[in-house]
Amino acid sequence: MEADLLPLSALQHYAYCPRQFALIHLDQQWAENRFTAEGQILHTRANEGGAETRGDLHMARSLRLVCQVLGVSGVADVVEFHRSATGCSLPGRQGYWQPFPVEYKRGRSKAQDWDRIQLCAQAMALEEMLEVSVQEGAIFYGKPKRRERVEINEALRRKTLKLANDMHAVYQTGHLPAPEPGSKCDHCSLRELCIPARPSAAGYLERMLSE
Repeated sequence: MEADLLPLSALQHYAYCPRQFALIHLDQQWAENRFTAEGQILHTRANEGGAETRGDLHMARSLRLVCQVLGVSGVADVVEFHRSATGCSLPGRQGYWQPFPVEYKRGRSKAQDWDRIQLCAQAMALEEMLEVSVQEGAIFYGKPKRRERVEINEALRRKTLKLANDMHAVYQTGHLPAPEPGSKCDHCSLRELCIPARPSAAGYLERMLSE
């Protein structure tokens, strides 16, 4: 059911940090910083213009996706449909078309699979909705202004499915996971909400006694 679905983007949040996921999707907490603002600008630009067709390429922007297997729904930045010998049918267009999801991210490619998991979820949603195999997609990174092609292989699919199951389990409990301090916290807009700076006990006593 639609009410049981979590945002597709929540998978990336959970993969990055389960506590960040819970702060956003359980506690409804959010804060902006330079990184989130730059990301929003990039997404807005990617979604401008609507659908267009250039020969054997049809581009759909802001395409609504639902994946019951993962229990998520959301919007894909761009899905390219390439004319192919196999694939799916598109309304008002002859032949077959192969879906190729493209996710936009502000930074650079990462060793971790946080972004690839979000792209994999989009591919799995397209497969479920269009009854077609999606074996490849891409992530466009804003810093180098270059695409990274991503193979939607079995290992990535298993990781995405496991994370989706874990994410739903955390959501059902309603409990906030413990913080996992690390270098990734430096880029998180929720850092102060997650681990607020606390005065020392000595400083606290000094202020109390001086009042």
